[in-house]
Amino acid sequence: MQQHSVPLIGRNEEVQEVAGVFRATGPGATRTLLVTGRAGSGKTAVVEQARRAVAAEGGRVLRLDWDAAESPPGPAALADMACGVFAKIHDGRLPVRVTAVRRVQGRTSGRGGDLPLLSVIGEMLADAAHFTPFALLLDSAERMPRPTASALALLLRAFRPAGVPVVIAGRSAPAGFGAGSQLSAVADQVLDLPALSASVVGELLVRRLGRPAEPGLGAAVFRALGPLAGNPEAVLSVLAMLEERDGLLELDGRMCLAEPEGRLRLRTDVAELGRLGWPDALPDAETMETASVLARMLSRTRLWLEDLDCVTQSAGALADSVSRAVDRMAKDRVVAVGRDGRITFAVPALAAALCALPSRLDVRVVHARIVTNVTDRLDVATAGALHPRLSDHVDAAGRLLDDELAVPLLLNAAGKDTRADQPRAVRAYLAALRRLSPGDRRTPDVLRDAALLGLRCADHAGVLALAEPLLACLKAQQGEDRDGLESATRAWALASLYEHRPAPADVEDAAHPYQAVLGRMPAAAPLLAIGGRYGIGPVHPWPEPEGGNVGGSGDPSPSWAELRLLAAAVGGRAGIERARSALPPDALDEAVMDRLRGAAAYGDLAGGLQAVLGDRCVDAGHSTAGRYQGLVRDYLAGQWDDALSAALSIEARGRAEGLGEVCQLARALAAEILSVRGELARARAWLGLIPESVTHPLVARVRLGVGNQSGRVEEAFDEAWHDVKRSRQDGLLAGLDRLLLQIIYFNVTEDGDIRVAQRALEELEDLYEEAPSRMAWEALLVGRGAVLRDADSALSGHRLVLQRGDRYLAVCSAQCVADAGEDPKRWLAEAVRGMGELKAGRGVRARLDRSAQRHNLPVPRSRSASEELSERDIRLIEMVSDGATNRQIAARLACSEKTVEQRLTRVFKRTGRRSRVELAAAWLDGTLARSGLVPDAPPRGAPARSGPEEG
Repeated sequence: MQQHSVPLIGRNEEVQEVAGVFRATGPGATRTLLVTGRAGSGKTAVVEQARRAVAAEGGRVLRLDWDAAESPPGPAALADMACGVFAKIHDGRLPVRVTAVRRVQGRTSGRGGDLPLLSVIGEMLADAAHFTPFALLLDSAERMPRPTASALALLLRAFRPAGVPVVIAGRSAPAGFGAGSQLSAVADQVLDLPALSASVVGELLVRRLGRPAEPGLGAAVFRALGPLAGNPEAVLSVLAMLEERDGLLELDGRMCLAEPEGRLRLRTDVAELGRLGWPDALPDAETMETASVLARMLSRTRLWLEDLDCVTQSAGALADSVSRAVDRMAKDRVVAVGRDGRITFAVPALAAALCALPSRLDVRVVHARIVTNVTDRLDVATAGALHPRLSDHVDAAGRLLDDELAVPLLLNAAGKDTRADQPRAVRAYLAALRRLSPGDRRTPDVLRDAALLGLRCADHAGVLALAEPLLACLKAQQGEDRDGLESATRAWALASLYEHRPAPADVEDAAHPYQAVLGRMPAAAPLLAIGGRYGIGPVHPWPEPEGGNVGGSGDPSPSWAELRLLAAAVGGRAGIERARSALPPDALDEAVMDRLRGAAAYGDLAGGLQAVLGDRCVDAGHSTAGRYQGLVRDYLAGQWDDALSAALSIEARGRAEGLGEVCQLARALAAEILSVRGELARARAWLGLIPESVTHPLVARVRLGVGNQSGRVEEAFDEAWHDVKRSRQDGLLAGLDRLLLQIIYFNVTEDGDIRVAQRALEELEDLYEEAPSRMAWEALLVGRGAVLRDADSALSGHRLVLQRGDRYLAVCSAQCVADAGEDPKRWLAEAVRGMGELKAGRGVRARLDRSAQRHNLPVPRSRSASEELSERDIRLIEMVSDGATNRQIAARLACSEKTVEQRLTRVFKRTGRRSRVELAAAWLDGTLARSGLVPDAPPRGAPARSGPEEG
């Protein structure tokens, strides 16, 4: 674990090059190769892999052990190293060689006679190579003493031993070679190890973890490492820390990040941090201490150079001014200073690791000194208004600054920042609320401003953090003017919806924050009651109206009438019409209502709020609701790999925050995707996470699909009819049309009970009368076409489905058109094509096969996922496009030239190209991507694929 043991990947070409130097022994061989790269890039691993490969072939690679030399650094130490090499060669001439070297060394010792000693060392090495061919390896050259490195450089320049190839590995110049920087001048070739590519780093993650990694994990590691993202040791260091802290979570067979991305850090070994973090020079203890202080300051707030100009030795315990230390680290490329003077660490994971190191200095003192340096010259209110950035330092200083200074500065800074820097203004308000008492007359207004501003800048977590001061203020402000508290409470409740925090099922639990708020502020009740209707917690009765509307200018919360419409959208026509009557006649047109009903069918709260509120709707940001909205969009568009990734992200985020039921509908959609693809074990695992008490029609539809696919046909249909009844009882009609259509589809296409299909069609007709919508109408048309063999209805429904953009339903409806007899060959071909795009499994394919057999048609062939170009194929095509020969490709892929030729033949056949030139042209102009052969990303230079092609 501590050694980050993992197979070497991504360096095959470099290993072959080093091995080629090791093999080039014998008369006339004098090649010297310098392998460079920054710390952790894999230099030692590359030369060791090459050494083992050559040794397996019978070759000899001997080490120059500079750290084992007992003589003083310089030529004498180099003589010790050479004698150590002679001792490993058993040809009977060891005494002769050692005596020759030691005689000259003794004769010239202390007299400045370095050249004769270097000459005899070179001569004896050549003599040994004449009898026993070997190559020399010197590792970690950057740590060699300066005199020894200079002596070795002079030996290789003037007295290079014939027949002895030399490989030297060390950090890139000027990364610590010292006088040994001369080594790059005497080397015949310099091999600089580049950073690993993203795909290779992804493979490294998989090999280290032993199972697939969710794409978000790799992206988070890349962001945390910055310029070190392609450095194998840095990647493995971050993974080691994640495993030590249980920061990884296995979901659906994939490893996910189970902690906030900002906590990703390197291991806190000081020597390792020094090697990895300082690319140009190893830091001393003072530099590490200063870096640790800066990192801890930056973990609390952002910093600019002007903030640090006033912090000198008198302010803390630093040996030099912090600003000069920053200049020094900027030259070392450890920190970066932007044009505006803002200071950041180049590698965020390094900064996070430095924060974990022990330090003698309490950085709160530095933050307090920055504030008092300004407030000593200006009054507090003016300081806050003119220097709003001070609010972050006030918050970071904590109780080292008293409330009389801190509160007015924070409030004035927040008021100044409400437009310039909203997130910082929210932080300032929250910091002030931690100091204000609940009974302070300013508290309700500060709560309102903080909550509304937090909503506008999508800081939903920050708004939820207001729960404690909000409850305290609600208790202290009974009977007084509470307009500000009402606005704050509504904003808090809206943020809880965005983050999918359901109201408690046990309404008697008065200790629960939701119930405590409801008891003191009924105006928030409708917001919390919305949750159950959109798959967020249990369904609660709709509260009696309090006459509440939008809480004044700038309040983004929905009015009571808007909330009533949002809730009514999941139900029938009567409720929707009553809700619309309370709004202006032109508030929502039919297109908006279609979007609202569509969002309600999928429990897409963010989409529903956007439809109802329009421009007043706050940004969902990275909230759970925002992520789920993206998941639904990917699901409908057929981008199912992205949808699965989003479901994993939502689930991992909820687990990391200790929430067991974050988004049930995301689990359901993940289960449906996997069920359609035939991965039933994974589908059942996702579905098993959803409690039986969840009654949403979307969940019921997925339960039916998974149960039917698993062979529990009769039981699955019984449960489906029970779910239809429960959804009706709860008033959840939006999306029920898809459940009924699925009952029809399975019975018709799988030769089931036509009477069950007819019953479902009758229910579907009744549902459309009760809750008409575009989705219900298209479901009814497709259902009629399937049951009654009505080609016109099926075709009309299919066209509506295509217009709305539901790719999976379009596959099903195309099959229904074919079964109804309207040009079955054409529509089966379209269904098969859509099935291939979704990577559907055997269950869907079997239904299409039965349809083809009923019409005495051959089963149309589709391109399966296995026929797409693999990642290895794509790498091969990229190398062909770059002009690489078969020999070069074989070296890079670690295979034979014959294997390369075989793979190329298969790629030619799969792509329909006849030559390397045609293949390269099709890759570079994007033809292969547009043909669907490339599963994910387009080739370099090709236009990105915006989505599935229109049918």
